[in-house]
Amino acid sequence: MHRLANPATFLRYANLLTPWFLAGAALLGLLGLWFGLLDSPPDYQQGDSVRIMYVHVPAAYMGLAVYLAMAVASAMFLIWKHPLADAMARAAAPIGAGFTLVCLVTGGLWGKPMWGAYWVWDARLTSMLVLFFLYLGHIALTSAFDDPNRGSRAGAVLALVGIVNLPIIKFSVDWWNTLHQPASILRFQDGQIAAPTIPAEMLLPLFLMLGCFKLLFLALAVWRVRGELAQAKLRNLAMDGR
Repeated sequence: MHRLANPATFLRYANLLTPWFLAGAALLGLLGLWFGLLDSPPDYQQGDSVRIMYVHVPAAYMGLAVYLAMAVASAMFLIWKHPLADAMARAAAPIGAGFTLVCLVTGGLWGKPMWGAYWVWDARLTSMLVLFFLYLGHIALTSAFDDPNRGSRAGAVLALVGIVNLPIIKFSVDWWNTLHQPASILRFQDGQIAAPTIPAEMLLPLFLMLGCFKLLFLALAVWRVRGELAQAKLRNLAMDGR
């Protein structure tokens, strides 16, 4: 794993895997949409509107997962000053913001027929909106300084501070009275992991779409890391030429 910390080695392996990431994302996405739209049953209460779940839930999961990855990369950058960690944090932020925006938009579309409103100041909704603003703040901070290292440090600190929002998002339905239903996939009962409450024919397309979004993130992240490293190299060449 230490060898992958070298930017050239990382990109060599990542570029080889990117076409497979894209192909896997396309395959899983097509299968997920097929089973989700045409094969899975409607919900007994929500009807066909429940099918928004197959995009909304994976997008929400990826919004949290990408932020965690960004925070870990930020911590590695602050501790070891490694340029690859900085590039990964910078690359992840816009992608995570995109997933979070998809989550918020699809949540509004799902909420209108269920709750009668596109938006309510629900604990889960509000904490997800905070997550979106944290992503935007990271993007803004890393670009706000003439010295890229100062921007990277400021963005890294924000990423680490904002990580406290992740457990709030996850457990908001347990800590407060919200319109969101309790956890139905990864849930705990009597201190132990309990079985999902979603039927298998709904879990299948949900997991397929989650796999699609994960592979799509990996492909997009590689492209953006490659761009970030190229920009850093150009900055270094420009400074050496002064």
